[in-house]
Amino acid sequence: MKRMSLSQANADLVEAAEKLEIIRKKLAELDNSLDTLTAAFEKATSEKMRCQDEVNRTNKTIELANRLVKGLESENVRWAHSVAQYRVQEATLCGDVLLTAAFISYAGSFSKRYRHELLHRLWMPYLRTQKVPIPMMEGLDPVSMLTDDATVAKWNNEGLPGDKMSTQNATILLNCERWPLLIDPQLQGIKWLKSRYGRSLRVINLGQKGYVDVIEQAVVTGEPVLIENLEESIDPVIDPLLGRHTIKKGRFIKVGDKECVFHPDFRLILHTKLANPHYKPEIQAQTTLINFTVTRDGLEDQLLAEVVNLERPDLEQLKSELTKQQNMFKIELKQLEDELLTRLSAAESNFLGDNMLVEKLENTKHTAAEIEMKVLEAKVNEVKINEAREHYRPVAVRASLLYFIINDLNKINPMYQFSLKAFNMVFRKAVQNAEVCVDVKKRVNTLIDCITFSTFNYINRGLFERDKLTFTAQLTFQLLLMSKEINVRELDFLLRFNIDHSYISPVDFLSNSAWSAIKTMSFTDEFRGLDRDIEGSPKRWKKVVESECPEKEKLPQEWKSKSSLQKLILMRALRPDRMTYAVRNFVEEKLGVQYTEGRKTEFARLFKECGPASPVFFILSPGVDPLKDVESLGKKLGFTIDLGKLHNVSLGQGQEAVAEQAMEKASKEGHWVILQNIHLVAKWLGILEKLLERCCENSHHDYRVFMSAESSPTPQEHIIPQGILENSIKITNEPPTGMLANLHAALDNFDQDILDQCSREQEFKTILFSLCYFHACVAERRKFGPQGWNRKYPFNTGDLTISVNVLYNYLEANSQVPWEDLRYLFGEIMYGGHITDDWDRRLCRTYLEEYMQPNQFDRKLALAPGFIVPSNLDYQGYHNYIDEMLPHESPVHYGLHPNAEIEFLTVTSDNLFHTLLELQTRDSSMGEGSSQSTEEKVKTLLDDILEKLPEEYNMSDITSKTAERTPYILVCFQECERMNMLIGEIRRSLKELDLGLKGELAISSEMEQIQTALFFDNVPDTWTRLAYPSTYSLAQWYNDVLLRCRELDSWTQDLSLPSVVWLSGLFNPQSFLTAVMQSLARKNEWPLDKMTLTVDVTKKFKEEFNQPAREGAYVYGLYMEGARWDIQNGTLTEARLKELTPSMPVIAVRAVPNDRQETRNIYECPVYKTKLRANTYVWTFNLKSRERPAKWVLAGVALLLSV
Repeated sequence: MKRMSLSQANADLVEAAEKLEIIRKKLAELDNSLDTLTAAFEKATSEKMRCQDEVNRTNKTIELANRLVKGLESENVRWAHSVAQYRVQEATLCGDVLLTAAFISYAGSFSKRYRHELLHRLWMPYLRTQKVPIPMMEGLDPVSMLTDDATVAKWNNEGLPGDKMSTQNATILLNCERWPLLIDPQLQGIKWLKSRYGRSLRVINLGQKGYVDVIEQAVVTGEPVLIENLEESIDPVIDPLLGRHTIKKGRFIKVGDKECVFHPDFRLILHTKLANPHYKPEIQAQTTLINFTVTRDGLEDQLLAEVVNLERPDLEQLKSELTKQQNMFKIELKQLEDELLTRLSAAESNFLGDNMLVEKLENTKHTAAEIEMKVLEAKVNEVKINEAREHYRPVAVRASLLYFIINDLNKINPMYQFSLKAFNMVFRKAVQNAEVCVDVKKRVNTLIDCITFSTFNYINRGLFERDKLTFTAQLTFQLLLMSKEINVRELDFLLRFNIDHSYISPVDFLSNSAWSAIKTMSFTDEFRGLDRDIEGSPKRWKKVVESECPEKEKLPQEWKSKSSLQKLILMRALRPDRMTYAVRNFVEEKLGVQYTEGRKTEFARLFKECGPASPVFFILSPGVDPLKDVESLGKKLGFTIDLGKLHNVSLGQGQEAVAEQAMEKASKEGHWVILQNIHLVAKWLGILEKLLERCCENSHHDYRVFMSAESSPTPQEHIIPQGILENSIKITNEPPTGMLANLHAALDNFDQDILDQCSREQEFKTILFSLCYFHACVAERRKFGPQGWNRKYPFNTGDLTISVNVLYNYLEANSQVPWEDLRYLFGEIMYGGHITDDWDRRLCRTYLEEYMQPNQFDRKLALAPGFIVPSNLDYQGYHNYIDEMLPHESPVHYGLHPNAEIEFLTVTSDNLFHTLLELQTRDSSMGEGSSQSTEEKVKTLLDDILEKLPEEYNMSDITSKTAERTPYILVCFQECERMNMLIGEIRRSLKELDLGLKGELAISSEMEQIQTALFFDNVPDTWTRLAYPSTYSLAQWYNDVLLRCRELDSWTQDLSLPSVVWLSGLFNPQSFLTAVMQSLARKNEWPLDKMTLTVDVTKKFKEEFNQPAREGAYVYGLYMEGARWDIQNGTLTEARLKELTPSMPVIAVRAVPNDRQETRNIYECPVYKTKLRANTYVWTFNLKSRERPAKWVLAGVALLLSV
């Protein structure tokens, strides 16, 4: 049983084991199957994952691609536009680059107008008309080829003015190959450069200590160097640098005596303050000249910003923030666009996965959109701001015009220089001081008036009296031209007054020249019929012409309704001597009475305007000491020499070091420095200019400098540097005018103590009074020009005070008054020491003989009609006597005829108009009304002169006509030779100028001077040098030359002496008068050195003679000034009023031995070639006179060869 159970159990076990085996196998199979399935599942899952990833990735790529496409869509527009542009540019690239290169190389030195003309009227048409036209972009702007808005924006943020001209200048400066040389009188370019380069810029002056070392370092380290304030000549030390004369294969360059490594980044920038420098051609070749001179519209924009900034700081701040913001936007956008293109160009084959790129793109887009929104917003704001700013535009326009008017004043006198910086200060003060108004329109008008008047005052106090009216008139005319209230053509006619002098006056109250002017005017529309009206109603016109103040009279008939300017033209024809008054009235009517009142500003008020950086500059006049004011103000404020706070240095040899120490000390400790007569140290002035600049930096706020200097007699002799003049406050102090003021001023040098000091009281006082009158006389006589004194003398109060000392000493030492000694000491030494002309010495002597006589002690000597030397009075009594007794101001006070005043006023008014003409800008003086440019006008004139110019005299033909060589024939030969030289020079210079105007020759400075002279109706200097002294304008002068040629033509026909010789028509009248003596000496066998000329004035005129004199010669063409010749009685007599230079009858000139010469009742009358007298002296003619000669000496009577 057990076995059965065992076997059974075993069988079960086997079965179970089999079953187990089967199950195991099954399980293994299942496991295998599971593995397979799992693997398949995993495979499927991973496949699914892969697919899922693929889908995601593709989605992302699609999304990225969409974003890229969307992003590049707007770029595409830009790029498509750019590509199209580049295609067009590609075609025109050669021409564009050529033009741009030419612009950079050549256009820099020109003004805005000429740059435009060069580019659009000369170069572009020239390139288009070539056989093979060079393609170029329509309306190319060279600036856009080289820069973009972003760069320009950056420059503007650095302080470059925003006008187009400045942008062009900056472009040229940064792109030129040669070193740039900036012409920058207003220092705008240099200000931008200093801000642009910051600390890395080395700024030096040529000639400062160690400047060569600075250049050496910069050349090696590659830093930019700015050499400022260059003069016209440049130190040869920097020649190798200018010409880039590198050595050792271009790696080294010589600086001074060292060889330096030439760093490729080194830049040299040159700068000059001179407004119109003339550099040598080699400097112009080695540098690129860039004209940074401020333009009218450029300055207008700057001043607009300034006035809005002061008036509406909120607006201006908003505007400048907007501008800056927009500039920043432009810069940012440009950077983003550039970065994007860089990434795109650097991306690999498949850049769709470049997330950064897409994000950058989106960022660009987002920023661009944001910027566009802001730009739109800004544009709306800008329109609003600009509208508000435009209200103030008239203020800026007026101020800009004012600056350009004052900038031209240095043409009158080189002392009148004003910087833009100084003008800006005046402008700012005027805006701040103007009366406040709520209404903008009212406020703007107030501002305009205030700025104009402040500028007028600022300038006026630094002008000489003689130039004040010129400035005021120029100001008035320019303002009226700008507001189109006057006609350019009429103004041009008034100033030029070109008239045909060939008419003879039919009415007795008008001279021939006045009638010629009337006739010339009658040809114009405005004055048609004027000549007929004057002839038709002479009585009415005579009343106006002969009135005391014709400029205030009402004109007859419809002429009273003419415009103010037309009335001025009429007045210039009728009464040229009253023009200064008429112009003053015109100014008063147009600008207001405050512009013509001569008010003196208190020095204490002026002092408030000066500061450490703006010194006071006194322009000296003889006989005035302005520095007394400084000393008396210093006393009040505690700046005196005793306290050590005032340093007074009178400059002269060896005083320069003293002045330098004083300035250094004063700037640190806040003292005052007076530098007197700086014109005496010409060589030191450059150092002074730099010293003034250096000392005012970080100086004590009380530090002040006061300088004084004399004005030079001619512009060529002017030595005071522009830098000193333009930054200082200029003040002129002039001696008083008029006998009354001069006499009081002369007495003011003394006091009661001086009057009482002499034991011989009466004699001392009366002679002292005579001396004071004499002093006033000689000083004030200068105003009458050459009829007063032949030359100008600096008589001063020192002469008077020392003479009084001499008088005191002589009276104390002698019992009798030593008249002869006193007159000699005063007339030949004290006053005579200044005098260099013999005729002036005679005048001075005569004055003393007249004013110092024994009969003055018993009140019998009249110094002027009705003004007797007073007897013994006290100091105040003399002043009162002058006020009560001195007659009204008149030339008679000085012994002159009243005509002298008419002459002096006529000359003054002619000079006024001539100066005004030269101050007009060439374009405005031609005006819109005229079709001719300056060049065309000059060309017309030039052709006209050449056409009338006679041929030169054939000397061999003329000399062969006779074998005789009498003195007269030799004079004729010499005259022909002189005329040949003149005609030859006229022909040569005009032909040369003609070629220059055609562009076939380079215009030289000589040609330029001739062109300017022709334009302003002046005789060119090169002709004057070969001609004869003359005061004529070019038209009259040329007619005179032709008349002289005609006279020579008739003389050279048979070489016999003309019946009456036109003495004035000779180059050298002395040689003819000498010839008269020679021929008589030969004929009568008299010794030439013991002979003298004698003259007999005939009673006939030239036409009544038909054969030469038997002895000597007849001459004509002389005029008398200061008196007239009485034909009936054959003597000198008082001149008729308004007959300034009556012509003389024919004069018979012959020679007699000295002992036969008539010496009684004669006046030794000097003969001069022109009214200017002085150097034009010819001879002395003894004329018969019934009066004492002293009368004619004091009246300045002379004969003139031309008037």
